[in-house]
Amino acid sequence: MPVSVANSRLIYEALKSCDVKLLSALPETWLVHLMRMADDDPDMTLVRIAKEEEAIGISAGAHLAGVNSALLMQNHGFFAAINPIVSLALLYKIPLLMLISYRGHWGEKDPWQTQGGLATEPLLRALNIPIWHLNTTADIPRRIKDAQTLAHAALHPVAVLLSRELMWEE
Repeated sequence: MPVSVANSRLIYEALKSCDVKLLSALPETWLVHLMRMADDDPDMTLVRIAKEEEAIGISAGAHLAGVNSALLMQNHGFFAAINPIVSLALLYKIPLLMLISYRGHWGEKDPWQTQGGLATEPLLRALNIPIWHLNTTADIPRRIKDAQTLAHAALHPVAVLLSRELMWEE
């Protein structure tokens, strides 16, 4: 599989160092190793969702219970979750640490992903959600920690966009 196991491990370890105890995710190619790592880790709860919007409620509940969580989703899944992001997370000031596989961006080979890639950042900006492009392994620990810190300080969603150059091995 061309998805980087090593870089997925670095991302997973960064989440663990932020005391993330709960991950919610819908299966997606770029996130498969992260999901396996969470599934194999007795200290992590992986909630497999049927629709991305469920993850917003799960993270809201985790926040209210004092548990750090993160959401793993593809950018198309982010589109599906906009309503609960606006009507729950933004309205009630729920921090969300969203790790989003940035499909349809530079280097995308699948034509069905490209329109989503073009819409991702404009939609995040329209919702006033801070964005960080995670492109290099050296940035992983600091930027994931920075994203979690900002989400909790601002009580607001943040998006870490996982790039093809980080997630893919060719």
